[in-house]
Amino acid sequence: MVSVLLLEDDSLLSESLEIFLERENYSVDVASTQEEAEELSYKKRYDVYLFDINLSDGNGLDLLEALRHAEDYTPTIFITALHDMNSLAKGFDLGAIDYIKKPFNPQELLIRLNAKFKNAIVRYKNIEYDESAGILRKDGELIQIGNIQFNIFVKLLLNQGLVVDKSELYEVLEHPSDNSLRVALSKIKQRLEIEIKNIRGKGYLLEKI
Repeated sequence: MVSVLLLEDDSLLSESLEIFLERENYSVDVASTQEEAEELSYKKRYDVYLFDINLSDGNGLDLLEALRHAEDYTPTIFITALHDMNSLAKGFDLGAIDYIKKPFNPQELLIRLNAKFKNAIVRYKNIEYDESAGILRKDGELIQIGNIQFNIFVKLLLNQGLVVDKSELYEVLEHPSDNSLRVALSKIKQRLEIEIKNIRGKGYLLEKI
C-alpha cells in the first residue's frame, strides 16, 4: 500500500482527500501545519508527500527545502492555488515531481498518483523495492548492493513464489557460471538477511509471504 503524507491546512479539503484516497487503498496521514508535517516525516517513511504551498504557519516549499537538506528525497506533489511560475519553478528545482492546482477534482489527483506510484512499491518482509526510483530500502533505510546482486534480487522479487530458472539469472552475470551465480546469491542473502531456496535442477525461489 502506498503511504501518503498530506499537508493541507484546509480541514474540509484534507478530510475529503483522506477519505477518498483511503477508499482507493492509499494509506494517508494528515498534517495541518508545517511543523506537524515535519515531525511526521521524521517518525515515518512515506512513499509520497502531498504538500500545499500556502500554509497558515509557513510554506510547503520551505518545508520541502528543509527536508531535502536533511537528505529526505521522498517524491513530492504540490497542491497550490498559486499562479506564480517562480514558486512552481522553485518546487521543481527542489525535486517536486508534479503539482495540481486548486480547485481540482480528486479523481485527477488519483490519476496522477496511480500513474506514478500504484504498484511501484514491491515489498518482501522488511525490504521495499521502489520500481520508479530503482532503489531498495530495508527497514525504511536506503540499502546499497552491487548491480549484479541488485538485478538478481529484483528478478526474484518480482517473481515471488515462482521458481526462476537459473538461465534467466545468468543473463545479468558478467561471466555466467554456476559458481558466480552462487557467489552473487550468497552476497544477497548476507546483505539482505533473507533466504533464497535452491530448487535442485530447476532454479531459485524467493518464497511468497
